[in-house]
Amino acid sequence: MVTPNNKEFMFICFLVALWYSSNIGVILLNKYLISNYGFKFPIFLTMCHMTACAIFSYISIVFFKIVPQQMIKSRSQFLKVATLSFVFCGSVVGGNISLKYLAVSFNQAVGATTPFFTAVYAYLATFKREAWITYVALVPVVAGVAIASGGEPGFHLFGFIMCLSATAARAFKSVLQAFYFL
Repeated sequence: MVTPNNKEFMFICFLVALWYSSNIGVILLNKYLISNYGFKFPIFLTMCHMTACAIFSYISIVFFKIVPQQMIKSRSQFLKVATLSFVFCGSVVGGNISLKYLAVSFNQAVGATTPFFTAVYAYLATFKREAWITYVALVPVVAGVAIASGGEPGFHLFGFIMCLSATAARAFKSVLQAFYFL
């Protein structure tokens, strides 16, 4: 029997599955276009990605009414949204550029260090330390990426720097959202 709670749960599961599959699809498509097809404009690819996100978001809000439409109410709010957008766009650009030089699997492994950068930025933003177990849990992740970086056959320094920059930008956006833009 389908109850309203079950229906809502199924809808949420569908949205999460859609989000995961679309992210995986975008990453693989970007890698294919940049590496195999020879597409030389990762920033243009990012613009296409952002445009598609804006269009699908607009359709989801206006036509499907998945969430209520919200208008920007002040210049301060506009600046906050613009800042988050700029940081997010920077992370996507860095990720797309890194795909030109690195394998998707290595790119994703480096992306696993996002919690490390988040912890560092959160500390710098608030000067409040997390529980020691949080930092201990980050050690194997960061150590694993360091070991994988040393043994990666297709390691490229510029691609690695761009991937780390993208990862750091994602973490920075999370900290901005949590501490400054509530």
